[in-house]
Amino acid sequence: MTVSIHRTVLLWVMGALLLGSGLLAGGSWWVLHQALGEVFEANLKQVALAVANQHITYGASQRAGGAQPQPRIYEEYGKFAFVTAVWSLDGARVYTSDARVGLPFLSRSGLSIVSAGGEPWQLYTIVLDGGIVQAAQRIRERQALERETASQLLVPALALLAVVAALVTLALRRGLAPLSRAASDVAARSGEALHPIDLGPHPPELHRLIGAINDLMARLGSALAVQRNFLADAAHELRTPITALRLQLQLLERAGRPAEQAAALVELRAGIDRTQHLVEQLLQLSRLAPQTPALHREPLDLAQLARATVARFSPRADELGIDLGAIASAGAVVLGDARQLEILLDNLVDNALRHTPHGGRVDVSVGLRAGRPCVDVADTGPGIAVQDRERVFDRFFRAGAPAADQAGPHDGSGLGLAIVRAVADRHGATVTLDDAPTGGLQVSVVFSSA
Repeated sequence: MTVSIHRTVLLWVMGALLLGSGLLAGGSWWVLHQALGEVFEANLKQVALAVANQHITYGASQRAGGAQPQPRIYEEYGKFAFVTAVWSLDGARVYTSDARVGLPFLSRSGLSIVSAGGEPWQLYTIVLDGGIVQAAQRIRERQALERETASQLLVPALALLAVVAALVTLALRRGLAPLSRAASDVAARSGEALHPIDLGPHPPELHRLIGAINDLMARLGSALAVQRNFLADAAHELRTPITALRLQLQLLERAGRPAEQAAALVELRAGIDRTQHLVEQLLQLSRLAPQTPALHREPLDLAQLARATVARFSPRADELGIDLGAIASAGAVVLGDARQLEILLDNLVDNALRHTPHGGRVDVSVGLRAGRPCVDVADTGPGIAVQDRERVFDRFFRAGAPAADQAGPHDGSGLGLAIVRAVADRHGATVTLDDAPTGGLQVSVVFSSA
């Protein structure tokens, strides 16, 4: 299941805020605990010093071995957070602020944790020449004050977290709004309107994505244009052979003598062959379109492919009275798609046979050229004029093509070399046309190293 970007970012941000808030609260609690502890200890010291100043330094009158009577306010107020006591050096208690709390006698100065009245106390002891002074505070009171202070800090922290969460949610909605606008711009495009999206109204962070979408739409527009042109050309090219088949069928129906019927059948069969050949080549071109699946590449021996192609076309060459042969040397290995390379060789040999006269010759040569695998197909036909050699790679272009009603049984469809170049382009190979040593045309396909 796809998770929305808004929800994902919000969850991560809220998680980070909660984690940060927890760390902040924990750190604040630790700092507060340490700070309050120092404050409490300082208070104990101040209380102990004040008591020492009152009962020892200035010699306040006290009854030895007992506690002075407590003022009435002690009974009204109850338990105090601080309790003080004064001891003689020999351990006799001279004074205590609360006789109900029996602080233990200690003869060393400093802080300590003691138990008095069944609960723990923080005790600070001062040893002087004239006696020992103690000031104690309930640990429970310290902890209660810490909790109260922390709770007072927690409420504004939670309120701040809620405000930040609301602001983050609003910021995410506003920040992701350009994505919705970009999606609307993309949705407004159609197969008839693939013009690019203007980058101006969109933030810089989306320029790369919108640029990629524009490139995709440009490629899609080009592919659709090629498809429309191809369909238009195919419909135009198929109209001619279908019309010719209809005329040949009418001639067959009107033929009265057996000789006329036989001639009409020959023409009809040739027309059917031309139409079938055209349809097959159209299917081959459709499979070589840019949007077709990637090639199934594997190491292939060009010599073996060439010999197999010559073997397939040998019966037809014998029928046409053409000498078809292969000259293949070892080591010409390419990394390519076997089926598509077979289509390339089939179209090269088929094109050569169609344009080579009776008694002519077609040679298929495989070897290495400058260390790169190559295949040459040379014939003894009329060749192609230099000014037409680049145009013959266009679909349905036929150099010196006869009129439709004068087409011979072996005239091409104008698709063979277009298919050859399409296959070569998909394999990173180059196709060139030159004069053959035998006087006709030589088509050379040079591949990159395997």
